[in-house]
Amino acid sequence: MSFIDFLNQMKNKSISRQVITTEEALKLYHIGMEKPFFLFAFANEIREYFKDKNVNLCSIVNAKSGRCAEDCKFCAQSAYYNTGVQSYPLIASEKMVESARKAEEQAVHMFGIVTSGTRISSEKEWDEIYKAIEKILELNIKPCASLGILTKDEAKRLKEKGLYRYHHNLETARSFFKNICSTHDYEEDVNTIRYAKEAGLSVCSGGIIGLGETIEHRIELALTLRELDVDSIPLNILNPIKGTPLENQPSLSPIEILVTIAIFRYILPDKDIKLCGGKEKNLRQLLPLGLVAGCNSLMTGNYLTTSGRDSELDKEMIEDLGLKVKF
Repeated sequence: MSFIDFLNQMKNKSISRQVITTEEALKLYHIGMEKPFFLFAFANEIREYFKDKNVNLCSIVNAKSGRCAEDCKFCAQSAYYNTGVQSYPLIASEKMVESARKAEEQAVHMFGIVTSGTRISSEKEWDEIYKAIEKILELNIKPCASLGILTKDEAKRLKEKGLYRYHHNLETARSFFKNICSTHDYEEDVNTIRYAKEAGLSVCSGGIIGLGETIEHRIELALTLRELDVDSIPLNILNPIKGTPLENQPSLSPIEILVTIAIFRYILPDKDIKLCGGKEKNLRQLLPLGLVAGCNSLMTGNYLTTSGRDSELDKEMIEDLGLKVKF
């Protein structure tokens, strides 16, 4: 079988929602690293089959920064590392809503309230978050939250308060997680996703590539996310932060990043695949190819502790590719 025939066979398998195996995904990777633009072309067909020409945008507010008790080796907000990141307690609900209103003006369809730390443990903080969700629901934008590990009751309460989507990254494959974080168990993250889904929330979960993991680990992560049936998969690319254990981690090549995106599209054909943090620095001049390789969603604006880029540039890029912003 020629590589073109194999790519076409895998495309048809994805479109019919059959599971792409680890072995098939590895073969896609090796073909992609040799002939990347063929892989992108077929991944793009899968994206258009399920998503047409629509690209959605999301943005976030860093609602509580720093002093996190987790030791994730990539994170500027961990209390274990001296990164110089700004630390502050939970901001007022009015400030969260103000950020959501600005996002709405940029044609952003989803707005996330993000807090540092393992979980929200203060009733005062929960009340402020609930007030923000209530006000955001009055806007033409969907509220999302990323508040750390949840209990079943907390997930149910967020749903009752009107939250649309809960975000909680797995970060990497289960088999590689011990190399990245030692302060909580992977299963706690998986359970948070399960509790959010059981509560009826849409779920956003993905991870970071470029942590030192192999392509096998990335495929393992994609298959786990498929098993959990998450709705949106954010793909971040490591932006090494000075002071963290990964500050000198070598960068992935733009082509390897794009090949990874394409493989996620094959494995998760009908899901939103969102290109997020680190995309500008790591993809550089090849940033538009992230959409060609299979993404149908972008995080726009700034990230938690690093700068992104202006939403107008992202919208221009989408339109220049013959795609359209879906609000």
